[in-house]
Amino acid sequence: MKEFKSTMKEMMNLAWSMVRRYGYSMSKAMHIAWLNIKLRIALKKNVVEFYFQKVDGSMRQAFGTLKDNMIPQTQGTKKTVDTCQVYFDTEKQEWRCFKKCNLVKIA
Repeated sequence: MKEFKSTMKEMMNLAWSMVRRYGYSMSKAMHIAWLNIKLRIALKKNVVEFYFQKVDGSMRQAFGTLKDNMIPQTQGTKKTVDTCQVYFDTEKQEWRCFKKCNLVKIA
């Protein structure tokens, strides 16, 4: 029950930040926030195919993961912005990120 509450709190915080920052409707913001949470959970389990809109407006198909045994060892930590989703791109073998509000779908 505690995990469910923390997940819902995270989803609502992300949705409200999209409403305030980007002017999304609450319905659209909650849909995108929920997709982001599902993506993060899936990335920790396996390689996931997902789509997001790049800053220039084009769509990008990505294959990424956050599974511990599939990512390289990193030196130290790098602070990331809470509005970005970081993932390890399995095609390019590099760390990548995208704006959470630009996530379109998970395949």
